[in-house]
Amino acid sequence: MAVISILDDNTINKIAAGEVVERPASVVKELVENAIDAGAGAVSIEIKGGGIDLIRVTDNGSGIEKDSIKTAFLRHATSKIRSAEDLMNITSLGFRGEALSSIAAVSQVELMTKTKDSVFGYRYVISGGREMSFDEAGVPDGTTIICKNLFYNVPARRKFLKSAVTEGNLINTLVERLILSHPFISFKYIVNGNLKLSSNGLGDIPSNVYTIFGRDCVRNLVDVEYSSENCTVSGYVGKPEIARGNRNYELFFVNDRLIKSPVISSAVEEAYKPYLMQHRYPFVILYFEIPSELLDVNIHPSKTEIRFIEDRSVYSIVFDTVTEGITRRELIPQAVVEKPEIPEPKTSPVVIPEPFEEKRFSEYKKQEITGSAIAEKEHKTVKQFEQETLFHEGFLSQESLPKHRIIGQVFDTYWIIEYEQKMYMIDQHAAHEKVLYERFSKQIKENAVTSQLISPAYIVTLSSTEETVLTQNLDAFSDIGFTIEHFGGREYAISAVPTELFRMSELDYFLSVLDELANDNKKAAPEQIKDRIATMACKAAIKGNMHMTFAEADSLITQLLELDNPYNCPHGRPTMISFSKTDLEKLFKRIV
Repeated sequence: MAVISILDDNTINKIAAGEVVERPASVVKELVENAIDAGAGAVSIEIKGGGIDLIRVTDNGSGIEKDSIKTAFLRHATSKIRSAEDLMNITSLGFRGEALSSIAAVSQVELMTKTKDSVFGYRYVISGGREMSFDEAGVPDGTTIICKNLFYNVPARRKFLKSAVTEGNLINTLVERLILSHPFISFKYIVNGNLKLSSNGLGDIPSNVYTIFGRDCVRNLVDVEYSSENCTVSGYVGKPEIARGNRNYELFFVNDRLIKSPVISSAVEEAYKPYLMQHRYPFVILYFEIPSELLDVNIHPSKTEIRFIEDRSVYSIVFDTVTEGITRRELIPQAVVEKPEIPEPKTSPVVIPEPFEEKRFSEYKKQEITGSAIAEKEHKTVKQFEQETLFHEGFLSQESLPKHRIIGQVFDTYWIIEYEQKMYMIDQHAAHEKVLYERFSKQIKENAVTSQLISPAYIVTLSSTEETVLTQNLDAFSDIGFTIEHFGGREYAISAVPTELFRMSELDYFLSVLDELANDNKKAAPEQIKDRIATMACKAAIKGNMHMTFAEADSLITQLLELDNPYNCPHGRPTMISFSKTDLEKLFKRIV
């Protein structure tokens, strides 16, 4: 039997580092969260070589007392909890100091810190877990931590890192999320000596979204808000046209922490389901304030996943809040020819000094005031831009209908309507699809589906699997207008179909739904069948390249504008877009 021995502290720290410090982004996350927990109003993040060569995080927080500096680098050292009971009521982002020992074990670390009550600050250097020096130093209030040569003493770990570009991109994404999760903190992000990102710290989320995702995203967001005794939700939901191909843009922040939640994600995607095509995912940024006693944040080491005590309640709140946002009137996408230039955000409202840089406090204060003034100006610019472009007032109101002027049809598909200073184009196929879908869905929901008798009845022969699926879901088919009776053996007679499906190859659509249910290999929820049948009604819609009369077009447009959600067909495509008079005048160079 092999000899069992006790590992030395240096080896233990290196093993622990493998759990806490996966890559440079992990180091940045731990250090920035410590800065935020220390009450920082401004944080500067600098990296070189994708964070492998250098990471520098500077904050203007509370600093660390002299007697606590060395303690902060001990394993399990923390200022956040005192007992196991505190784990169930965590409000901080991290346990300050819990990761420092791991980071110091696999890199060369330099810490400079000063509390506001101290005359001098201190500089502490530790390399590979070994203390190198501890001296007084002239540094500003707050803390700076420099981490160099990550995994220099663990080559096996270092060779598993990706390229500097890839590691840097991961840090970039992390900083973007930090800017969004803490809008009242000014961030500055520097890559290889160049300013990459900055935020003004004024709490202006649209401005931060503009900085990170660009103006097209800002102009396609709708604000949402909900409040109850145990849950507050606020944020923005994207219009369907900015949907993405993955879930990376479903951003949820609970008590200022970016989290992943199947409950929230499922509720959001279900709310968007009628408006998006398959394999498209919504762009949403939602902020939650929930009492910590109703959360469990300890189900994942990085605390990115949480569990809610009341899953169903959270699901309902999110679904209703998002649904309200995306079904709000006047969400017609506007085709912008030329977009106004908006100045890029310039500097953070608080300027973070570099280590050992000596400046007077009055000079910092002067820069702080100047930066705030610039940020306020940018804030107003973004707000003004947002208000001009987010909504199209009046077009969908009943009062506006008599003022619509139908100009004509182009390409036997698109109808042109003039209203006030805008030109609207409506896709007749997408519009008719949506009218049929919403009308049939409403009939199903209200148990008001009408049936059309078929004579003679359709006789279908089903496989054993199809027969099982049909018998399991026969009540649901009956509820939505089908009359289906056993005809002997594995044959069934369909003597009536929903009126909305009449003369639409009803048998083919019935079998296609049955096939889908058979693939699921289980009894479907009634809502699932009803949704699939309602989607079948879309097949009856008039197609593109089919001529419609003006009267037919007028009737269709009137029906479309009366819907709860006239903006997208059931597959997520827009039913209408608009051009302003100004856009057209720019195209013809009437204005510049």
